[in-house]
Amino acid sequence: MTDEDYMSLAIEEAKKAGQIGEVPIGAVLVHNNEVVASAYNLRESLQTTASHAEMFLIEKGNALFKSWRLEDCTLYVTLEPCQMCAGAILQARIPRVVFGAYDPKAGCAGSIINLLEDERFNHQVELAGGVKADACSALLTDFFKKLRVVNKGKK
Repeated sequence: MTDEDYMSLAIEEAKKAGQIGEVPIGAVLVHNNEVVASAYNLRESLQTTASHAEMFLIEKGNALFKSWRLEDCTLYVTLEPCQMCAGAILQARIPRVVFGAYDPKAGCAGSIINLLEDERFNHQVELAGGVKADACSALLTDFFKKLRVVNKGKK
């Protein structure tokens, strides 16, 4: 499978989040060309700060491999990781991250800052950004347009 194929699976996870009123961000973890875990945002449902798709995915990977190190994995996510998720990715020693849409407001894989390739850390991550960016961006744009319409109707 290609990066685009795996991103399509992350998009399907994002759609699950959108269907329950969550910001539609999804992620998959790949090991030896096999999807071993998938997750999506649940911050609104759980009302916990760390309920991002990447954080759930890393936890699932830790449990699966019985290790905090996810050194042989690639993380695919529909939106550029934020500072919290980028930090967790570094801590998990994930060697490669592929993301869809860039996030000019909170992206820490190049948009605002690039924590993942910063040579001051003891681990750097290979990045591929913009994979299926249009599809990933459209999910977010459509979600927030609908949310504004709903919220406007409540006034």
